[in-house]
Amino acid sequence: MVAEAEQVSILMVTMALQGHMNPMLSLAKRLVSKGIHITIAINDVARHRMLKSKASTALSTTTTDTTSKPPGIDLVFYSDGLSPEFDRDSDVDLTLKSLRTVGSENLSNIITNSDKKFSCIICNPFMPWMPDIAEKHGIPCAVLWIQACLVYSIYYHFFKYANSFPSLENPNESIELPGLPVLQVKDLPSFIFPSSPEIFKKIVSEFLQKLDKVQWVLVNSFTELEEETVKSMNCYLHHIFPIGPLVSPFLFQKQEENIISNIDMWNSNDNACIEWLDKRPPSSVIYISFGTITLLSQTQMENLAIALENSQKPFLWVIKAKENCFDHENRGSELFLRFLEETKDRGMVVTWCPQDKVLMHKAIGCFFTHCGWNSSLEAVVAGVPVIAYPGWTDQPTVAKLLVDVLKIGVRIKVEEEGGEVVASADEIKRSILEITDGEKAEEIKKNVVELRERAKKVVADGGSSNENLDLFIKKITLNSSCFLKT
Repeated sequence: MVAEAEQVSILMVTMALQGHMNPMLSLAKRLVSKGIHITIAINDVARHRMLKSKASTALSTTTTDTTSKPPGIDLVFYSDGLSPEFDRDSDVDLTLKSLRTVGSENLSNIITNSDKKFSCIICNPFMPWMPDIAEKHGIPCAVLWIQACLVYSIYYHFFKYANSFPSLENPNESIELPGLPVLQVKDLPSFIFPSSPEIFKKIVSEFLQKLDKVQWVLVNSFTELEEETVKSMNCYLHHIFPIGPLVSPFLFQKQEENIISNIDMWNSNDNACIEWLDKRPPSSVIYISFGTITLLSQTQMENLAIALENSQKPFLWVIKAKENCFDHENRGSELFLRFLEETKDRGMVVTWCPQDKVLMHKAIGCFFTHCGWNSSLEAVVAGVPVIAYPGWTDQPTVAKLLVDVLKIGVRIKVEEEGGEVVASADEIKRSILEITDGEKAEEIKKNVVELRERAKKVVADGGSSNENLDLFIKKITLNSSCFLKT
């Protein structure tokens, strides 16, 4: 793309979480296609998990992967100070503390010992110590914001202008912020609530405090998706670059390049679900998946199973092994065994599936989702309507965006029951029938198809996201050229 870019190397740093790694890898591919050399650094629990998966045989056991290194991308692993067996999900405080101390020192050593002169470090926003490392080494720092621009704006206003927010006690109280749709307290990301673990609020707050050390914020979104929010943010933050959607090339109907297609720690080569979908009528199947982290409670799973059984609609449901619904000592096993028997002719339950290929399949009619941002962008690019069943973090805000702003889905109404938030079986069935057969079903489908076409255009030549990425490359290339001449 840019002649000088041949000399530019970028270090990208992320944590070993699937929802964090995938957009970083998608960005790496885009940058490589424009002549940039990329080094991706991930804490080494990712290497241990990948080595256990069937899809990881090409990866070496050394700190740096050299045997199957993809063109233009180096994959390096750093120790976060914890053993591979340590359960990072159950002790987030210790995980982040170790990443901040041991992990950051090891990352700094990678930079010191590298034979490359990095022109920029692109880091994950939930590693707020990275701008300090970049400053220590005299390297410009960029952040890849992996959530919606709407969520970024909410966090920015909350931590910079707390007085513009109500007490957060009434879930139905309205909030009006510049350039944003009218929100209710229940639409806000959970990290800002007092009930959220303090560590999450601290991480986001610290990231915003470090913005003076960040030269660019690359957002995994696109201007046409969040136009008013982007315009508003650009009024006081001139370093916002929407460069998304950062999704699998398959969703753009492009052939995957012969490089690392996915840093997937739970991957499988089982494509039985695709063969099953091949036998289903067009736009008939409800695809149900809640991402790699969210675990449904037993009540939530039972209600969903009852709704699927009563709706009489074909479905493909991804149930993670950790959800344990098939354990014979589990109180839900009898219900699920009956559910499987009753729905065996029109339903399929799997523990994993290739989501990009599933969403692009002609048999898929809608996506029952937790509203994680990666999944939401994939639905947009695939042109698939959504049933929004948000849980925590940014998911309620994304549900608001998808349903009330973009109008590409329906949102399930939830109630407090036994200390947890659940949707009744009747409510889930209502949502299924509304998006498949309801009076607004055609309009919703039309809206998401129009968004799909916009998403394709923004990453093509002349598109807004492609131009923003070129502008970012131009800026770091100029910095690199000045460095090389001195």
